[in-house]
Amino acid sequence: MLNEPVNQIPSVGDKTEEQLAMLDITKVGDLLFHFPFRYDFLELKPLEEIAHEEVATIQGEVVSEPNVSFYGKKKSRLNCTIQVGVVAVKAVFFNQAFLKDQLQVGQTVTLTGKWDMHRLQMTVHKFHRQSFEEANSIEPVYHTKGKLTLGQVKKLINYALKSSLEEVDEILPEKYLHNYKIPQRQTAIKELHQPSSKARLKHARRRFIYEELFLFQLKMQYIRRENKAQSIGTHKEYDQDQLKDFVSRLPFELTSSQKRVLKEIMDDLKSASRMNRLLQGDVGSGKTVIAAIALYTTALSGQQGALMVPTEILAEQHEESLNELLGDKLKVALLTGSIKGKKRQDILTRLENGEIDLLVGTHALIQDDTLFNQLGLVIIDEQHRFGVSQRKTLRDKGLTPDVLFMTATPIPRTLSITSFGDMDVSVIDEMPKGRLPVETYWVKENMIERIHQFLIEQINKGHQAYVICPLIEESDQLDIQNAVDVFEELNDIMPESIKVGLMHGRLSAQEKEELMRQFAENEVQLLVSTTVIEVGVNVPNATTMVIYDAERFGLAQLHQLRGRVGRGSEQSYCILLADPKSENGKERMRVMTETTDGFELSEHDLQIRGPGDFFGKRQSGLPEFKVANIVDDYRALEVARQDAVNVMNDRKLEEDSEYARIKSLIESDPLIQERIFD
Repeated sequence: MLNEPVNQIPSVGDKTEEQLAMLDITKVGDLLFHFPFRYDFLELKPLEEIAHEEVATIQGEVVSEPNVSFYGKKKSRLNCTIQVGVVAVKAVFFNQAFLKDQLQVGQTVTLTGKWDMHRLQMTVHKFHRQSFEEANSIEPVYHTKGKLTLGQVKKLINYALKSSLEEVDEILPEKYLHNYKIPQRQTAIKELHQPSSKARLKHARRRFIYEELFLFQLKMQYIRRENKAQSIGTHKEYDQDQLKDFVSRLPFELTSSQKRVLKEIMDDLKSASRMNRLLQGDVGSGKTVIAAIALYTTALSGQQGALMVPTEILAEQHEESLNELLGDKLKVALLTGSIKGKKRQDILTRLENGEIDLLVGTHALIQDDTLFNQLGLVIIDEQHRFGVSQRKTLRDKGLTPDVLFMTATPIPRTLSITSFGDMDVSVIDEMPKGRLPVETYWVKENMIERIHQFLIEQINKGHQAYVICPLIEESDQLDIQNAVDVFEELNDIMPESIKVGLMHGRLSAQEKEELMRQFAENEVQLLVSTTVIEVGVNVPNATTMVIYDAERFGLAQLHQLRGRVGRGSEQSYCILLADPKSENGKERMRVMTETTDGFELSEHDLQIRGPGDFFGKRQSGLPEFKVANIVDDYRALEVARQDAVNVMNDRKLEEDSEYARIKSLIESDPLIQERIFD
């Protein structure tokens, strides 16, 4: 019965089948794994402790015959009197006339409903025909869809429990049940749907939290192992003396963290297996120079490199900085959507002929007509996951380059393990020497004149400043500062010696480029901007950032914005202009002023926003867990990951029959096919 379609259940017609399908329930067995999303715990309260109009649970004896009256169209009201201690309580049941035969004088009943202390009356929502000790005091609550009611879902799940529970196989080897003191799968399923006590419910939840996390981690480790085994990389042989000479001539010394990460990447480049690595590093931690060294290494081995970034501004900045570092050694070119016609064709011809060593650009890098001579390394900056379709595009070109992802969005360890468990992860966790932490202040609107004065003082010292606004133009819906108004206001206030610029997403690429050039060369001292400058813009002379309506930004975005200052040797400042109304908003402002550590901030952000929103809706790496929550259950996640690593290392899936069911589940998962390189 477990694998029978739900329409085989006698009460399920076409409409119910459609609504169940909206809940991803198509087979009888799916009902068993449609777990409650919460539980209502009933607790008896003395009448004198129940507040007026509070929903509460009471117990008493039926002392009057129930009386039913009908009104309107098919509506009814049933009344009876319940003796609770020394108080006679009037119990009212709407549209439950059928209960008349179930309420008998002398019977002890448990009622849950809304209490009217003035009338000594309860409008009953739930009714149990037994005393509280015998009644089920834990009520499961399920997600429903369409016209499907909670009662219908419970009835269908009860049917599945009776008809199919015994067919459910145990998938975890005995040692995990014993070591972690968790119940068998069938027992845990029954307890989740029909809890017999809080303690047993807790153990049932523990069982499925571990099962979900263990299975997912096994899939990640399986993908990782298969990719390493199947993917033949572009093994790189290069002159180590040349590389050492290049690193020694850099205008700064690498930090110990950068050196560690560089070694991990170099080992990948020398390996015969394809690199699939994520490089995490806080804003300003020096990821770009690591990328430059990796790209130079690739060129030394006679192969080409590509750096792909999400925006044209960022592509232009990377091309400029890489030309500074590598221009005398490599042929570096830029390719974006704005480059067209003869210029574009010339770049494509040189690329295909092998005359370009390093191509920097946006998604234009993987268009059909972009053909490499011998692509050895692709670096993707600020993309949380290189899309499956883009990876397929590279494969279809017959390319199997090493791939390095870089992000300045610090990712909490729990999300890193969950979303990027199929990748190797490197972390730059220290800042370059001489960097001073950005001093961050949270101020209210009444401080605006002092902020203006502070901006003038900083600019008069020879520095520059950013002012960030959430919107471009005035909005009737949102009472927040906008870039155009702020620009005009500051233009009036600032002395003539201070030139104010306005940057936003509606400017053309040429206008943005010209404005950024003017700002970089200090022709513009104060730049009013929307968040288009959030990622990658590098002007070391900018020491002050003011963020209007800062409560409208998430922690990660505020941290990215703050990272645009503090990039030189001078003390820098970030001023958050905000008046948050919610506790979450106040918490974000407080956290921003207390730490500049991106990884610490990311943990706070995860706590505030939850895992579902951390990467945004486009993130495809996060699984939908039914019971587990990677924020609350991070300890179980760590344990599950280590267990999964051990299983793979010991080849248990292949050699131990106890793992046969798990192996079958893993290999049939679509996620496996999606993420394994062909």
